[in-house]
Amino acid sequence: MTDSHPKTDPGEAAEAATVYFDATLSPHRSLSPQGFLVLMSAIAGGGFLIGFGFFLAGAWPVAGFCGLEIALVYLAFKLNYRDSRRREHLRLSRPGGLEVERVTPNGKASAVRLEPIWLKVEIDEPPEPDSQLRLTAHGKALVVGSFLSVGERVELAHALREALMRYRGGPLAAPAADPPAVPSGGTG
Repeated sequence: MTDSHPKTDPGEAAEAATVYFDATLSPHRSLSPQGFLVLMSAIAGGGFLIGFGFFLAGAWPVAGFCGLEIALVYLAFKLNYRDSRRREHLRLSRPGGLEVERVTPNGKASAVRLEPIWLKVEIDEPPEPDSQLRLTAHGKALVVGSFLSVGERVELAHALREALMRYRGGPLAAPAADPPAVPSGGTG
């Protein structure tokens, strides 16, 4: 028996979509894992020498506090690195609309789809350090890029507005060959 229905690969259907904007946002981390190892080695070595010096001088409780201090610095860095697993992926495409997928530091993913025809991209003018980038449509508001710097949020807002104008331009407006580049906030 032959199959009369043509088989389509899901990847082919995704390629048929017109992408107007595609960006993955992540928090910036300036310290690489190798830098973390060097820094923690220096802190542990310095803390050990200080603690050992106080131990030899007879103030042995100070050695314990030096160890506690090293453990707290390590814990703070580990929590910071855990937060760097946060991601926001924004994709504006036809026919998909604007899809915002969020991944929390613990790996939980959630997605929101917004209709681009009614979508507004809002940010304070002039922007303040605590200005939020809000996407609003049909009475719903979604804050994106809260971990980005103010300059990066403004740049993202401009790029999203341009992509929305191309999207709304209909079939006569040709999309860009490549989606606009948006800072990812770092890859470290």
